[in-house]
Parts: sequence; structure tokens; C-alpha cells
Amino acid sequence: MTSVPDIELNNGVRMPQLGYGVFQVPDDETATAVKAALDAGYRSIDTAAVYGNEKGVGQAIAESGIARDELFVTTKLWNSAQGYDSTLEAFDESMAKLGLEQLDLYLIHWPTPARDKFLDTWKAFEKLYTDGRVRAIGVSNFQPAHLERLLDNAEIAPAVNQVELHPYLQQRELREFDAKNGIATEAWSPLAKGGSLLGDPVIAELAVKHSRTPAQIVLRWHLQLDNVVIPKSVTPSRIEENFDLFGFTLTEEEMESLTPLDRGERTGPDPDRFNAI
Repeated sequence: MTSVPDIELNNGVRMPQLGYGVFQVPDDETATAVKAALDAGYRSIDTAAVYGNEKGVGQAIAESGIARDELFVTTKLWNSAQGYDSTLEAFDESMAKLGLEQLDLYLIHWPTPARDKFLDTWKAFEKLYTDGRVRAIGVSNFQPAHLERLLDNAEIAPAVNQVELHPYLQQRELREFDAKNGIATEAWSPLAKGGSLLGDPVIAELAVKHSRTPAQIVLRWHLQLDNVVIPKSVTPSRIEENFDLFGFTLTEEEMESLTPLDRGERTGPDPDRFNAI
């Protein structure tokens, strides 16, 4: 079975660079989808409280027979649970659904700047980390200004920043900020939800050249940028295809050919304006 490369987080914890995301997978379908991902070779699973499928993830893990220390499990705190005490309560609820004693990575899902609770939330994250209940803590959808404020007030720096990232939204400034501060960048919606990106002529040409699919070209681009990447699919053949990224390499020139595709085009909300609960 292909071995996925790890990246070392800023606290020494190692995280697979390629994982499987379960966004918008119904809970009753999640166990089957995660089982297919584990069978394909994935060992990192990314969920969130708001996805409503932590129980399905936990079921798949429990039934997999894979040793716990071979798996890397991420979940995220939803906006309505931000705040010190409510974060600790929400964490317990997530862990009960997942059926785990220790989590590998816990993320604040959105900064929700208008609500201004992420500093208190982070103090709860630091407690969970120092108590040994989480191996690494981080954030999701944080812009450089949010991160600067967090770093100025934190005792423990976030290990990961999970953000929307794909060739149409390359987030170079944010990636540079993360790298400068020792924060790993993780890409959600790495294929721009499979829209026009996968039909882009530049990507299509590379796919033909390498006898690969457009999705494989984009995911390989992510890996070579040192992004952590979590493609999502519920189709077993597509799950396997998205994992088959290690038998080819894009040249430096080919990597550069994707740079002009950046449009600053989001498929999801703007983190500076998104405050939903």
C-alpha cells in the first residue's frame, strides 16, 4: 500500500499530508465512505461538529481494526459553541460521538470576527492541549489579521490553518504568513468543488501529458506546494483516484504554469464576513 508522506507540525506531531474530508456526507453514509477511504490507504480523516457526521466517522474507525496510533483524526468546533466553557462542553460532545479518548487535531472552524470570541475559545483549546486530550490545536479559515491577533494573545501557537485553497484561490499571502509563523496550511475545497477548475485548459493539458485526471494534477500541485490536502468524495473509485498521487511529479515549469490561474475566486464564505451560528 502507498505510504502518504507526513509533515511535522510545530509541536513535533506528524500529520499525513493527504487526508480524507467528509464535508456534506450524511451521517448514515459516512461510515461506508470512511471505510472506503481507509481501505484505499487514507489514514487521516477530517470532520467537524457542524457536519453532523462525527458519529459515522467514529463508527468507521471503531470497525476498521486499524490501530489508533496509525490514524489521524481532526474535528472542528462550530461557531455557536465558541467561548471558554462552551468550547470544553462541545469538545466532550464531539469526543463522545467519535468514540475517542484523544483527538489528533482540534480546529476553531471560523474566526467569526463580529462575535469576537476566538481568543477565549483559544484559551480552552490550550487547556485541552496541555491536559493531553488533543495532540495538536489549530484554526480554520483564519486570515493573517486574525492570526496576528491570536498569536499576540496565545501561549501556544496554532499548528494548522485550514483554509479554502485551490488554483483559482491560491492564497499566497496567507501561505507565506503561515510558513513564516510555523503554521501548516491545509486546503479545504482543494478541487474548487469540482467546478470549472477541472475543465481548465492548462490543467487538462497537464492531465493528458501525465496520463492522469485533472483532479490528480490539482492534488499533486497541492502536495508539491507543501499544503496538507483533504479531498472529499463518496464514490469508491474517486476516493482511490484521489489517493493515487505518488507515481508522478510536476516539473517546476508545470507548477509555475498554474500560478496565473489565481483569480481570488472563492467557492465558500469570506472569513472576514462570515459570522453564522
